[in-house]
Amino acid sequence: MKNLIIIGARGFGIEVYNWALQCREYNTEWIIKGFLDDNKSALEANTGYNIPILSSVENYDIKENDVFICALGDVKQKKKYSSLILDKGGEFINIVHPLACVNSRNIKLGKGIIIVAFALVSNDVTLGDFVTLQSHCAIGHNSTIGDWCQINSFSHFGGNCEIGENVTINPGAIILPKVKIGDNATVGAGSVVLKNVESNVTVFGNPAKKIF
Repeated sequence: MKNLIIIGARGFGIEVYNWALQCREYNTEWIIKGFLDDNKSALEANTGYNIPILSSVENYDIKENDVFICALGDVKQKKKYSSLILDKGGEFINIVHPLACVNSRNIKLGKGIIIVAFALVSNDVTLGDFVTLQSHCAIGHNSTIGDWCQINSFSHFGGNCEIGENVTINPGAIILPKVKIGDNATVGAGSVVLKNVESNVTVFGNPAKKIF
């Protein structure tokens, strides 16, 4: 039996903890050991959680049978703290909620992926490492999402989209089919993306336009 450790004990960490309890693998493949967070008091605002904060990420010594998931919504922080564990030889697993709809035809999943309830992944989709798909987002057929991306709730992708690394798609965004989004880009909430987005920019609006 593996011991699952959640990186981040703040709001998203609590969400991931509760989703993990609902996964089929809980109590069959792994149990939840605790959180890693540099704030030992991070759980005080959330009552009823009898689970420890074990250490900060920097100070944690990986034990036999430890596995990890990163519950940080900011792509830069997710990459920073997951990389610290990777550099120590840590192993990341995927958390796929049983109420997510993940089409089994030619789906390629990396490691450290979180797919929550009511997310939809269509056929022939590739998700890179450490991708998070929040509730009610939909990824169209033949799309590719790069490492470290954060795809937030109610965002929708048409087929054949290509998303780079470290991309944040905020809630309610619509990405039209065949659109390409470059590395480190951010798409604002409720935006409608009609054409390709360059790397390292933020777009917002309907139609989405560069604002940073």
